[in-house]
Amino acid sequence: MSKEIFPIYSSPCGWNAMLPKRTPRSPLQSDLTVDYAIVGAGYTGLAIARRLRELDPQASIAVFEASSVGEGSSARNSGFTGSEVLPRTATLAGAEKARRQTALMRESFDWLKGMIADAGIECELQKVGSIRAAATEAGEASLRQVVEVAKANGISHTVLGRNEIAERIGSDYYRFGIYLNDTYLLQPAALIRGLADSLPDGIDLYENTAVQRLKRNGGGWELLTDGGVVRARSVALANNGFIRRFGYLKLRMTTIFTYAAVTCPVPEADLGHLGQSPAWGLLPSHRLGTTLRRIGRDRLMVRSLYAHEHEVPVEEASAKLRDRFVRRWPGLGHVDLEYVWGGATAFTMNGAPWWGKLDDGLFASGGCNGSGIAKGTMLGRHLAELMLGTGDPARVSGAMGTASLIAPEPFRSIGFQIVSAIESRKAGLEA
Repeated sequence: MSKEIFPIYSSPCGWNAMLPKRTPRSPLQSDLTVDYAIVGAGYTGLAIARRLRELDPQASIAVFEASSVGEGSSARNSGFTGSEVLPRTATLAGAEKARRQTALMRESFDWLKGMIADAGIECELQKVGSIRAAATEAGEASLRQVVEVAKANGISHTVLGRNEIAERIGSDYYRFGIYLNDTYLLQPAALIRGLADSLPDGIDLYENTAVQRLKRNGGGWELLTDGGVVRARSVALANNGFIRRFGYLKLRMTTIFTYAAVTCPVPEADLGHLGQSPAWGLLPSHRLGTTLRRIGRDRLMVRSLYAHEHEVPVEEASAKLRDRFVRRWPGLGHVDLEYVWGGATAFTMNGAPWWGKLDDGLFASGGCNGSGIAKGTMLGRHLAELMLGTGDPARVSGAMGTASLIAPEPFRSIGFQIVSAIESRKAGLEA
C-alpha cells in the first residue's frame, strides 16, 4: 500500500484544463473548532456537508480537501451518471436488489439535479442515454443477460446491432449493444467545482489542506493538518480508498488508478468519423474494457487501463490509450491526444461500498468502485442522516450491501496482478 495520504497525480486533470482557471479557497492557517469536520471535498464529502446543513442549520461545518477542487479524483472520471442501476454483471437473480438501489439513487440524483439548477452550475449536463457495447462473442453473451434484467426491471432500452452502433458513434468496432435512455453525460470538473463554489453559508471549505493524522480527543476528535489542529465533535471520512491511511478499513478496499485521454479537435473534414449522434457515451461489456465519449462537436474521450495502488508512467498510459483509440477509429490515426491523465478510485472485493459508523463520532463512506457521482452523492446524503440519528440506515445497507474482506499485502498485490492478467485475456478486443 502506498504511503501517500492522498493521491498525488503526475499529470493535470484534462477536464479541469479545458475550463477557465479557478482560484482555490484558502488552506487552513490556524487551529479550528467545529461541530462537524469532513475529510474530502468530492461528491460524497460535499453531499455530507450540504445534508448536515439542511438538517442542523446552526451547526459549524468544515470540509478539508487535500488538493484543489477540480484536480482531485472527483473531477477525473468519465462524466457518466444517472439513477437507474443496471450492473455490468446483471442477472435476473439480482434484479430486485438493483430496483432497491435505483430507488435510493433516484431520490439523491433528483436532489443533485436540484442543486445544479438552483446554483446555475454550468456543467454540460444532458440526458443523452448511453450504449453498453460488446466487440466479442463473450461480451455479447454478457450483454444479452443485461437486456433480460432491463426488461424485468422496466428499464427503457433499445437493442442495437453493429450497423446501428456504427451509425451513432462512427465506428463499426462493436457487434452488439444496448442503448439505455436514463444516462446523463456531464463535465465532471465543472460539476465538482460548481458544487464546491456554491456551498451554503455556514460550510467552510479549506483546499490544499491535507489531514495528516486523526485521533481521539475526549468526547470528540482532533485532525492534524500543516495549517493547524481541527477539533470536531463528529468527523466524516469521505476520501474513498485513502480512508485506510488513518488506520481504518485496511482490509475492505484497495486503490485502483484508471486513465483517460481526450483528443485534439478533429478536423472539419473528418467529423463524419464521430458518428451521427451529436452527443453519445459508450460503456464496455467487460470491466477491463474501454469507455468512450464524444465531447462537444469535435473531440473524443478514451478511458481504459488499470493500475494497483500506483500510477503508471504517463507515456505508457498515452501509448496504450492511443492504441485503443486508433483500433476503433483507424481513419483518425492522424489525430493526436491533447490531454492524458489518471484518476484514483476505491475497489472492493464484492463491489459493495463500506458505509457507516467506525467509532463514536466517526463515520466513513468509501468504495464507490468507479461510480462516484450518483452513488457518492447518495451515500454522502444518507451518511449525514446517520450522523444525526435520522433516516433509515438499514435501507441503505440492505440495498447496497457492505464491502467484504480483502486479502492483506503482499497477497493483495499478487492477486491483483494474477486476476488482472486473466481478465485482460478475457476482455480481448473489449480492451
